[in-house]
Amino acid sequence: MIDKLLSYIAPHLCCGCGKIGMLLCDRCKYDISSEASLLCIACGINLCDVGVCKDCDVAYSRAWCIGERSGALQRLIGNFKFQNMHAAHQPLASLLIDSIDQLPKDTIVVPIPTVASHIRERGYDHTLLLSRQVANHHGVQLRQVLSRATTTQQRGASRAGRITQAKEAFVVRTHVDSSAPHLLIDDVVTTGATIKYAAESLRQAGVTQIWVAVIARQPLD
Repeated sequence: MIDKLLSYIAPHLCCGCGKIGMLLCDRCKYDISSEASLLCIACGINLCDVGVCKDCDVAYSRAWCIGERSGALQRLIGNFKFQNMHAAHQPLASLLIDSIDQLPKDTIVVPIPTVASHIRERGYDHTLLLSRQVANHHGVQLRQVLSRATTTQQRGASRAGRITQAKEAFVVRTHVDSSAPHLLIDDVVTTGATIKYAAESLRQAGVTQIWVAVIARQPLD
């Protein structure tokens, strides 16, 4: 309701072409979708058709990534995460939904838990919003299986720092259905440490089939 009212007062501009009326027009959405990443989400080097290559030792066996964090996709993510633009979750979730294969009906969608201070700053949990859209579209269950065990923030941290933080960041505090596929949802993958250790936490809890879906990949400068 609030997003709709704001769109009348201050109409959104397409993050790609600047067209008035929406955050991402159909043409720009197509341009992003048509350039979907074919690189391994873990190493960002090897080409693979399932999103993760055989050379990478990770707990997940399938991954989807829309593309590189650049251009219209970068601006859309920036509006969502740093400009408190709640409405941006809709085109981002739509891009993610279009990139993911049909999910089995027993799939459990699991958002990467957001640091509490970030939720307070934005007024919403960005990964939970994306995850809810994906789960609703596929008609599958969403469960916040993972919790944050630490309050560290990865933005601005070095590669080594990010890896150290991610190793201690997640804990499973509830019962898991070990027989069901679990799909982890996150917005951006940089070093891959977050999804690696989030997936490892699920595996240690007994989950045997783990998948990952992210909006964008951004190499660490």
